[in-house]
Amino acid sequence: MRYKRILLKLSGEALMGNNQYGIDPKRLAEYAQEIKTAVDTGLEIAIVIGGGNIFRGISGAAQGMDRVQGDYMGMLATCINGMALQSAIESIGVQTRLLTAIKMEEIAEPFIKRRAVRHLEKGRVVIFGAGTGNPYFTTDTASVLRAIEIQADVILKGTRVDGIYTADPEKDRTATKFDSISYKEVLNKGLKIMDSTAFTLSQENSLPILVFDMNTQGNLQKLIQGEDIGTIVTDK
Repeated sequence: MRYKRILLKLSGEALMGNNQYGIDPKRLAEYAQEIKTAVDTGLEIAIVIGGGNIFRGISGAAQGMDRVQGDYMGMLATCINGMALQSAIESIGVQTRLLTAIKMEEIAEPFIKRRAVRHLEKGRVVIFGAGTGNPYFTTDTASVLRAIEIQADVILKGTRVDGIYTADPEKDRTATKFDSISYKEVLNKGLKIMDSTAFTLSQENSLPILVFDMNTQGNLQKLIQGEDIGTIVTDK
């Protein structure tokens, strides 16, 4: 396998499927099966999932809500998604643990680095909820932070697009795809891979980011087996 331990970043919106909001059970089941197939190969998987399908703090702030309050609501949304994904994965026979940055011991374990690593070593899928536990920080930043803490080999950012393009391929048909790109090129070209805090943290720690289409069945398995899918961002 190309990697031993990965951090898979999923957006909350991805769980909506074709719905306008909430969680699509079909999409959830598809993701769970992709993750199980990867786990069965011996890959250690940690996951960070957003909450945008339920609530986004910055959107609430734009409508007059207190930003800090809104961000905490967003963190709770990530926990709802984490619980849903946990249930879907466990229903097909894979052990999981949900660890949260905000204590809610009735439903999840508090995040402790050594505990998270131990779960991974035992073959359990670890889902990180509640972001970093701090307002003003996105789940992109949380994913990079957790990946560094657990010493993941790479961040796999699963999206509905098959990589990084010169422009949004859903809006610009002339956009061309990069197979690989450096951190410096991403910054110079103004490409929006992650928010600036997350991207800078990844760059400073030489943590590769691989953007790929998670909605195409089999892509995750192909990636970990070494096929060139998506776009990878490295020091180059």
